[in-house]
This record gives sequence, C-alpha cells and structure tokens, in this order.
Amino acid sequence: MSLRRFWHVLLLVATLSALGTMGWAAFAPLSAESRDELFEIPKGTWARRMAGDKVEILPSEVRLTLGVKDVLLLRNLDEVPQIFGPTLIMPGQSFRLPFDVASRYDFACSAHASGEMSVLVAPMPATPVERLRWRADAAYAALKKQF
Repeated sequence: MSLRRFWHVLLLVATLSALGTMGWAAFAPLSAESRDELFEIPKGTWARRMAGDKVEILPSEVRLTLGVKDVLLLRNLDEVPQIFGPTLIMPGQSFRLPFDVASRYDFACSAHASGEMSVLVAPMPATPVERLRWRADAAYAALKKQF
C-alpha cells in the first residue's frame, strides 16, 4: 500500500468514526447517573465573607435540564445557617429542590456574594440536533470546570 493510499484510508476511517460518534450523540437517549446537580457551601464561607473576602462559591446562574439534571442539591458545609429562597439550610444539612417545569427561577441566596442566584431549567432536548447541542454544551462545561 502506498503512503498516499494509507493516508486516504486513515482519513476515511477518522471521518467515519467522527460521523458515527455524532450520530450516536444525536440519537442516543439522554441519561445521567443522578438527576442531582450538587453545589456545596464550603466551611468558612461566612467567615471569609465577613473578613471582606469576595468569595464566589456558587455560580450566579445554575443550568438544569428536565429529565436529566433537574434537581438542585445544596449542601451547607459552613458553620452558619445559609438561606436559599424561603429555606434555611442549617450547618451540615442538604436541601434538594426538584424542578418539573422549564423556566427561569430567581432565589435569594446568602451563600452567594450578590445575595441571589438564578436557576435556568431547560426542557428535555427533543430532537437529534438539540441532543447533539446539549451533549456538546455539557462537554464544554466539563472542560471549563477543569481549567
């Protein structure tokens, strides 16, 4: 086999693999090990904030998806109670908030520097293109967390 033919075959195999992966990502059903999206309030958050540190422990906007990741789970590891919406989360406690309607929700949040947090709940991606975009966004978010 000539070197040129080898590269053509390699390119064809790579292209077919990429198309197969995209096809799977578009048509495979979405699932997750857990429907919970966990956010922890670390120990010492309140003390650091009272000392003047502009600590950002929670994102200003949490994105969830119905049927996949549609339960917000907040765990208070701090020494003081934290408020999320109308709920007081005592030290060591967790609070689970499931969502069943796609919408934007705004909550007061004492653990957040701005004092509020938004939860954007998206509908379950219904079409292959939406599932492909959802998987691409999830992969991008996972990469962003690592760096």
